[in-house]
Order: sequence, then structure tokens, then C-alpha cells
Amino acid sequence: MIIRDKNNIIQLLFSWRGTILPKVIPELIVLMLISSLAVYLSDHHHINVPQVPALGFTVFGIILSIFLGFRNNASYDRWWEGRKLWGALIATTRHIDRDSQVLSTPRRERMLHHLMVFTNVLRDRLRQQTADLEQYLQRIALSTEAVNDLKDHINAPQYMLSLMQKELFEAYKAGEISDILYTHLNTHIIELGSVQAGCDRIAGTPLPYAYAVLLNRAVYSFCFLLPFSLGTVLGIWTPVLVCLLAYMFLGLDKLGAEIEEPFGKQDNDLPLDAIVRLVERELLTSLKQSLPPSITLDNHNLH
Repeated sequence: MIIRDKNNIIQLLFSWRGTILPKVIPELIVLMLISSLAVYLSDHHHINVPQVPALGFTVFGIILSIFLGFRNNASYDRWWEGRKLWGALIATTRHIDRDSQVLSTPRRERMLHHLMVFTNVLRDRLRQQTADLEQYLQRIALSTEAVNDLKDHINAPQYMLSLMQKELFEAYKAGEISDILYTHLNTHIIELGSVQAGCDRIAGTPLPYAYAVLLNRAVYSFCFLLPFSLGTVLGIWTPVLVCLLAYMFLGLDKLGAEIEEPFGKQDNDLPLDAIVRLVERELLTSLKQSLPPSITLDNHNLH
């Protein structure tokens, strides 16, 4: 996720990294060339470029704007819901950290380490990447048997929650905690399961493909009609205005597609690595164990 000062007008005007401009600049160059060619041929009477009727073009633009607004609102809702879910995950880990102090020290340590693994494998599941499970043997107190089971499990986060629940149940059977404390602590595990279910729903249910195709075709059709609608009116200014209008429409289309999948690694996606590392550092601090370095900005980008 790009983090920069938004109060600096000069920086906002000339920013490159993290903006949508690099992704649409090839299309903008093509449109400017088409616009320049259309204006040149029309001015020198080499060819009579037909003008698109203004009324039809205006109606097309208004309808397209409404569709783009709907799509971007839906995409941002997905992005924001994903951030709220991971915010709930952070809050729940802090609740578990505090409330688990009633457990014996070895059992609490195992439970918090299982919680750290849960956040890691949940991130990897959402990003569809293979987890580096060997690191848990070195850095986190996870048994070799648990790591092997984790490799074969089709739902690694769910497996880690089951290990946490097992620790609570064994503590209850051993008489370390009462049934009330068991129920209270188990509620936090249920909340983590709800967070995972919400994230899986977002990751597994993108906006309908047919809708995305329809909108993409409409945007490109509109942009490539721009030179033939504005050429006779604006003259030599046609390439400039076509470029600016196309930047807005193409940019909104590509930005909506980018934030529609909030758990990826693109510039405007959620910084899951940083959130996972924050959870690790807070829990390891509570256990008084050595901390991994915090994740810092890389060229204004927080991963």
C-alpha cells in the first residue's frame, strides 16, 4: 500500500510510483497518436473524418460514468471490508494475549505461537502463495508433527485454530481454567474463524466477469471514439483533451480492477505483510522473546 504525504500539491501532481498512470500510459500514447492523425488529415483535407453525433456521445459518456462509479464503489467496499476484517484480527489477537494469561506459561506460549502461525498462513492463503513452513520450526514454537500436518491440510488457518481450541480444551480438562473462562477464550477463536470466513468470501467471490468485460469494452470504445467526436471542435487541442479524458476513464477502470482484489501485492492492496509482522512483534513482546524487525516503507510502499 502506498503511503505518501497527500498535502504536498507538487508531489501529488508529479507522483509516478503507486499511481495508475504507468498502467494506462500505452493506451494514452496510442489515443494521442490517433487524435493527432485525425486532426492532421482533417485539416489538410486528405480525408473527411466523420464526426460522432454529440448527443449520442454525451449520453454514452453519462451512462459510462454511472457504471464506472458503481464498479469503483463496489471495489472500494471490498477493499475497506478487507481492511476492517484484518483490523478485527489485530484486535482479537490482543484480546487473546490479555485473556490467555490465566493459562499455564507453556500452554499460553504454545497458544500464542499457534496464533502467529494462523496470521501467516491466512495471509498466504489469501495471496495464493506457498507458505514457508520451515521458518516456524526455527522462529515459532511449532512441533515438527504440526508442521507436517500443516503441509497436507487443505485449510491451514482452520487447522491452526483447531490446535488453539485443543489447547483450551486440554486446559479445561486439566482444571487450569473454569468452564466460564473456557467459553470466554473460545469466543475469540470463533471470532478469528469469522475473520477468515469473511476474507475467504472476498477472495473467492470477485465481481462478475461478464460485468467487468462489459465495462472494459465500453470504456475502450468510448476512449477511441473521443478523437472523432472532439476533433472538429477542438482542432489542435484534440490530442490534449482526449488524453486527459481517457486518463480519467481508463484510470478509474484499472484502479477499480486493482482494489477489487485487496489481498494481493499490487501498490494499492492491503499491507498484509506489515499487519502480520505487527501481530508477531506484539505477541513476542508479551512472551518476552526476541523480535523480528518491523517492516518499513520501501519506496513509499508498505507491503
